[in-house]
Amino acid sequence: MKKIIAFGASIGKASINKQLASYVGGLMEGVDYEVLDLNDFPLPIFSVDLEAEMGGQPANAHSFFKKLQEADGIVISLAEHNGAYSAGFKNLMDWVSRIKGEFFEGKPVFLMATAPGPRGGKSVLNIAENRFPFHAADITGTFSMPMFYDNFVEGDIVNEDLKMELNRYLDFFQAAVETEAQLV
Repeated sequence: MKKIIAFGASIGKASINKQLASYVGGLMEGVDYEVLDLNDFPLPIFSVDLEAEMGGQPANAHSFFKKLQEADGIVISLAEHNGAYSAGFKNLMDWVSRIKGEFFEGKPVFLMATAPGPRGGKSVLNIAENRFPFHAADITGTFSMPMFYDNFVEGDIVNEDLKMELNRYLDFFQAAVETEAQLV
């Protein structure tokens, strides 16, 4: 069975992006789907000085990287803070990239974002779509859900157009995961 890991790229305890990442797990069939909580991987703020003092990267950075390595595909729902990544996610990415610059290792990555506003995290999606290939992400698609509280009610996407769009991108992602697994 294929292993998919997912996470909301936020350390917010009630993260709407973690809710979206969790929701996607219920839509996928025939996979082992694990939702990670970034709060389970606390890290000090990255600096090269601290890294040198510590003699390398903290154990939680290695633990997170191991989760990435064990996955056949990765689903990320990006929180947008001031038009960019959340500080918690950026810090995690800084630490993990010091373990291996190409930390996605060519795996299929499905990028999503949601926000309470009308743009649905499009700015952070654009940043990630341009940046993640440098970390060896095989981006299979991007999905933005605007107006989270209007479009996600009682644990479900109520806007049928958005639901169809998400399902279309999930089909691309699952096909990429299957193809990747056959190449290994």
